[in-house]
Amino acid sequence: MDLGGAYYNPKDQVRALEQLREKLPSLEVVPEPQLTKRDRPRRGRQLDHDQIQQLIAGYHSGSTMYELGDRFGIERRTVSNILHRHGVPMRRRGLSPDQVDNAIHLYNLGWSLARVGQHLGVAHTTVLAKLRERGVPTRDTHGRPRIEAGDPR
Repeated sequence: MDLGGAYYNPKDQVRALEQLREKLPSLEVVPEPQLTKRDRPRRGRQLDHDQIQQLIAGYHSGSTMYELGDRFGIERRTVSNILHRHGVPMRRRGLSPDQVDNAIHLYNLGWSLARVGQHLGVAHTTVLAKLRERGVPTRDTHGRPRIEAGDPR
């Protein structure tokens, strides 16, 4: 039983491989792919003690976290972290009961949720949540009454 067969004398196979290799482009001719130069991630900007005190004072005087982030050149989340770290109580940007009453009135006049929210300085989803809390029926995007799940209409 001959297990080697054609592999006992591989000269013909080596010659065929060398001929194929000669047909391939030279590795020296192929340019290396250009790597895109990316900036290395940098460490965030650190505020000194005086800047942190100014940031806290700014928040207490009514500035938003976004405004403070722009002023100090840091992210809004960083502003939030600094305020939390220093035990500053957070303001809630919801709607007061009087504002909710106003929102319901405007919505019943035909204003959209987006327009009511813009008028009151909150997101339309905040207005929607408050309307739902008060049981106000909402409209679809075409102004028709919205059919709630389980409604037999």
